[in-house]
Amino acid sequence: MLLKPPAIFIMGPTASGKTDLAVALRAHLPVEIISVDSAQIYKTMDIGSAKADPSVLEKHPHALIDIRDPSEAYNVGDFVKDARRQMKDIRARGNIPLLVGGTMMYFKLLFSGLSDLPGGDPVIRDNLLRRATQHGWESLYEEL
Repeated sequence: MLLKPPAIFIMGPTASGKTDLAVALRAHLPVEIISVDSAQIYKTMDIGSAKADPSVLEKHPHALIDIRDPSEAYNVGDFVKDARRQMKDIRARGNIPLLVGGTMMYFKLLFSGLSDLPGGDPVIRDNLLRRATQHGWESLYEEL
């Protein structure tokens, strides 16, 4: 059995009180918060994501918030790598990682791991986009 290092997960839907609970836990436990939200990683995407108020974030920092521009790609593999690095750093400081959010796929793959599939190839992707622009998506579908 693979033993996982200690961490606390707070999961739930938007506006269910996860951030309030995380902030309250900080008063009683040596925790550092890591956001587990696929929208909150993007800068300027504040409306609709229930991103914590800037004053809350200043007093109670959350890792993995506002780390990408909306034009940049970010996927669950990136999240798992970033979250595990954050968790390792938090444990090295003697604290407990507190993962808070509502992106269940991020939680699931962080807990159970990723398969060893190859990553996307930007050259192939660009080629497919070019062909779709020239000949239409239906031609690629028929080829598939």
